[in-house]
Amino acid sequence: MRRKFWRAIAGAILGVALTLSWLPRASAQDDPLPSWNDTSTKQAIVDFVRRATTSGSSQYVPPAARIATFDNDGTLWVEQPMYVQLVFALERVKALAPLHPEWRYTEPFQSVLEGDMKALAGFSERSLLDLIMQTHAGMTTDEFSKIVMDWLGSARDPRFRRPYTDLVYQPMLELLSYLRANGFKTFIVSGGGVEFMRPWTDKVYGVPPDQVVGSSIKTKFEMRDGIPTLFRLPELNFIDDKAGKPVGINEAVGRRPIAAFGNSDGDLEMLQWTTISDGLRFGAIVHHTDAVREYAYDRQSHFGHLDVALDAAATNRWTVIDMKKDWKVIFPFDTR
Repeated sequence: MRRKFWRAIAGAILGVALTLSWLPRASAQDDPLPSWNDTSTKQAIVDFVRRATTSGSSQYVPPAARIATFDNDGTLWVEQPMYVQLVFALERVKALAPLHPEWRYTEPFQSVLEGDMKALAGFSERSLLDLIMQTHAGMTTDEFSKIVMDWLGSARDPRFRRPYTDLVYQPMLELLSYLRANGFKTFIVSGGGVEFMRPWTDKVYGVPPDQVVGSSIKTKFEMRDGIPTLFRLPELNFIDDKAGKPVGINEAVGRRPIAAFGNSDGDLEMLQWTTISDGLRFGAIVHHTDAVREYAYDRQSHFGHLDVALDAAATNRWTVIDMKKDWKVIFPFDTR
């Protein structure tokens, strides 16, 4: 009886062991970037994180210094056929036009109302900034946040017929999570409006409002019916683009990042500021090369123009993320 008993116990233990051998390995060994192909690009990212987090290594970076910055348009979500915030601004022009009859004879508002996108594309950056300021001001910050969220809830991209918040890049979502799981603090540093992004970046990217750096218009404090408010003015406060990005990072973050991710010449200075320094550094450029699943563009594009930064990548040893080669999927809905 005893022999049969112990044989039964031994058989049960063996069965459990065999069962466990077929189970998935511990989560620490799971692929942290499943939507990335197994290319040198993915390996470079994983190697960087390993070096930064290996205690005792000469390249170890303390958690407090593990700062990673990400551009938004074209790096985390789509920017073609035009920036999402510009689409929002154009629709605001049409919505506000009855209150501004002078816009029918004033550029660039006239071209927007007439649907002349070719003329609009030829306007200066300053003209487009004026358009954005005029359509984003004249309300409190809370009112503006609600307008943004209501618009994002109803607007649809013309090509993919989906909400713009669906058109975020799944591989970059994984990268954000991977970095945070390894003690990094992730920041969005964008030329887009900071108050256009802050209402939704936490839900979409896991990046809270206080870790979003962007362009801004001026606001002023007012008491309205006994309620303290911040009122948005049609005056430029700060442009967080090109050389403005390192300035914005310094003012809002207070530390030089050790990793930066961008996709255009507007990110050149952020990449330089991050990588041309002592210690472990990582810079990467998302190169849009997939016309089938997303878009293919670089040097000749009006939006997301990538020319000087692409040439600088080789000199500065920045990783160029080839969307077509390096990503298994583009959007989260591709994984369903």
